[in-house]
Amino acid sequence: MASSLSTSLSSILNQPQCTLLRIGIQKRCYFSLRFLSSYSQASPDSRSYRRFSTRQIKCSLSLNLSRSFSHSLNLPDGPGLHHFIAQASLTASLPLPDLAPASEVSSVPASEVPSRGRIYQETYGCQMNINDMEIVLSIMKNAGYGEVIDVPENAEIIFINTCAIRDYAEHKVWQRLNYFWFLKREWKKNVATGRSQSQHPPKIVVLGCMAERLKEKILDADKMVDVVCGPDAYRDLPRLLEEVDYGQKGINTLLSLEETYADITPVRVSKNSVTAFVSVMRGCNNMCSFCIVPFTRGRERSRPVESIVKEVAELWKAGVKEVTLLGQNVNSYNDTSGLEKQAEPGANWRLSEGFKSMSKVKKMGLRFADLLDQLSLEFPEMRFRYTSPHPKDFPDELLYIMRDRHNICKYIHLPAQSGSSTVLERMRRGYTREAYLDLVHKIRQIIPDVGLSSDFICGFCGETEEEHADTVSLMKAVGYDMAYMFAYSMRERTHAHRNYVDDVPEEVKQRRLTEVIEAFRESTGQCYDSQVGTVQLVLVEGPNKKAPDTELIGRSDRGHRVSFIKMPLPDRDDVVTSWQNPVAGDYVEVRILRSSRASLHGEALAITKLSTFFNNMDEEAVACARS
Repeated sequence: MASSLSTSLSSILNQPQCTLLRIGIQKRCYFSLRFLSSYSQASPDSRSYRRFSTRQIKCSLSLNLSRSFSHSLNLPDGPGLHHFIAQASLTASLPLPDLAPASEVSSVPASEVPSRGRIYQETYGCQMNINDMEIVLSIMKNAGYGEVIDVPENAEIIFINTCAIRDYAEHKVWQRLNYFWFLKREWKKNVATGRSQSQHPPKIVVLGCMAERLKEKILDADKMVDVVCGPDAYRDLPRLLEEVDYGQKGINTLLSLEETYADITPVRVSKNSVTAFVSVMRGCNNMCSFCIVPFTRGRERSRPVESIVKEVAELWKAGVKEVTLLGQNVNSYNDTSGLEKQAEPGANWRLSEGFKSMSKVKKMGLRFADLLDQLSLEFPEMRFRYTSPHPKDFPDELLYIMRDRHNICKYIHLPAQSGSSTVLERMRRGYTREAYLDLVHKIRQIIPDVGLSSDFICGFCGETEEEHADTVSLMKAVGYDMAYMFAYSMRERTHAHRNYVDDVPEEVKQRRLTEVIEAFRESTGQCYDSQVGTVQLVLVEGPNKKAPDTELIGRSDRGHRVSFIKMPLPDRDDVVTSWQNPVAGDYVEVRILRSSRASLHGEALAITKLSTFFNNMDEEAVACARS
């Protein structure tokens, strides 16, 4: 038997028309060999060759070998497993005969590249997921999937980019997957009734953190999903989708210590937007006991400063006026791309005073303050924000850069998670309530008109009524402009899952969450009320949805939503031109007339520029000081 099997394999491998060997190695020692024929007598004419390549004969041979059989079988005259793997490694680097090399794809106009399938996408979770989807669309566009549509019923590929931070987000994803599975399962009927216009049953692809956390469960869910791809494997998506054509499930959830997608220009989801997100680092080293991010996003790694500056320059040319820098722990940014040696023993990675970190920095490069410094100087008329930071990484130089540069917004997201030092210790946050309050005091001393926002978790493992009361009192003591508040939900694989008990009843969590929300509403009103009577610089984002014909809306430097009546205004920098209506992308001076707990309303005064507005503010401040 062994001899005949060896002879059969050798005869197939020696056929001249079998030019490409693909090997799939899966669990239970299953080997799948695919041979793509390309007859040597095919016409050398490129057109006839491409016509032939679309009609390639695909032969497949599957060998199901048990572990014991694979160890005992000896094929002296035929190729061994090491030969298959070597051949696969060799052919993997070669372009397919009917595909142009990657270097040639970019030179072909997008309008001349036939689409390989229409894409529909849904994204859940944080801004990082939005930016990741833009990276995915860029990768897919380069692979020939250039058309993105607005409805899943007409798509050949459905991407759902997921979040695993909270249980509610995962439930929402499962609901949508059930609907997408219906579109796939009932495709013929949906086409016949006009409900669907896709060319074939859609391939369903799960991306992001949930893909990393629940990969086996997702793939086993009644065949509803075709591809599962983690946050560090998006470059592999075109290959994974091809595997589906051969009846395989596509999965790649490997985490990387290096992947930052720095060389990929994202395809912006929001067209003609005046704001954009730019990812500057990925992953997290903090290992907070409640958080799944280090296990779904991997360890921290930062993009080189040069690649970020290049991307921001492209956005500026495209008309973007405000960029939000993104990272799981954005202010721990550390560009070591120009370093060749390890950090010297005893070197100090400066943290916020009174804070500590579980992770040690091995290489010390350019920090977040250095990145903000360069961006703010290179693009003086562009506004910069960032999220989401960790309170431990606010050294003084970062605060002074924010104070001194007018185009760095005076707004800081400062996640507290709890107001109790004992809960913070169980959460492994690296600080106490007192250290957090000291940092808030320092920030407001250096940046007096700063806006603050935060995150809070209610009902963490073992939380008592006294510890909960500490959170409520912290909320009132700080006075946040914005806060994100949630009831705790246990995440598998976290430190809390391994070491603690989720012992706070759900009804108690919800009651505590309600009390924290009420405390927030009491304090945030004061933040908004303090803006009444001031003049704010507002970046216009578009019509106000509540009054699209008569009002415009945008955000102030501090992050508040500001609406105002649409009307002709003078231009501070162009006195010759007659008055004109402001449009999306304009900076407008607005005097704030009234406030609510969620927005401000004001009177528009003039169209201006960032530099003009703040130069005038500085001159007025000097005049007031002299008088």
